[in-house]
Amino acid sequence: MALATRTDTRAARKAGAPGSPRPGTRPGSRPSLLGTLWGSTIGKKAVMAVSGLILLGYLVAHLLGNLKIFFGPGEFNAYGHWLRTMGAPVLHHEWALWIVRVVLLAAVVLHGVCAYQLSRRDIAARPTAYAHKRRRASYATRTMRWGGIILALFIVWHLLDLTTLTVNENAQPGHPYENVVATFSTWYGNAVYITAMLALGLHVRHGFWSAAQTLGMGSATRDRLLKTLANGLALVLTAGFLSLPVAVMTGVVS
Repeated sequence: MALATRTDTRAARKAGAPGSPRPGTRPGSRPSLLGTLWGSTIGKKAVMAVSGLILLGYLVAHLLGNLKIFFGPGEFNAYGHWLRTMGAPVLHHEWALWIVRVVLLAAVVLHGVCAYQLSRRDIAARPTAYAHKRRRASYATRTMRWGGIILALFIVWHLLDLTTLTVNENAQPGHPYENVVATFSTWYGNAVYITAMLALGLHVRHGFWSAAQTLGMGSATRDRLLKTLANGLALVLTAGFLSLPVAVMTGVVS
């Protein structure tokens, strides 16, 4: 009788019977709201959507700042100096810049972790191949994972190139204009940057649409507008960022 009782109890817990504690939780304890959100698929999608929108907002602001390079070294270098003094005199030198960096780092990590975990869940949910081939997804959808990896590697390169100046052979500390020109005066600097910006455009196009759907912004009447906005954002960001290496290569910026 005792053996049967223990067997029934284990079966009930495995089946998730009411009143039985979940595996990994203490008897009588309840999972926190944050833990429940993070553990659910919809919660991970929401975190991924919000972090993606934070990164998108940064990209728009970053592009606007980068376009100052077309107004000459004086204005672009002044913009680089302002990034280190913004928030003064309330904030100390570079404090605001480091706050932005920490927020961006957190957004990148959360975005990447959620993307990886959702991908693993998707694979685990479909352990066997489909009997019939599904309709092929768009190019952007099929390359989201590789695009994310390319962008993650580019972030590392970009920091080593224009922040720490480690891989920029002709870098001059305190001269961002000259450092950008030095980067795009090399074939490998252009190749890395252009490849990453093309991946960025595809990532933004699909990512913005997915975020809008996750956050409940999509509807039958708004879908066309959201798709147009996603395509427009991807096009503007890609063209804007690509204008920098093209300008250096053609001599417009030198």
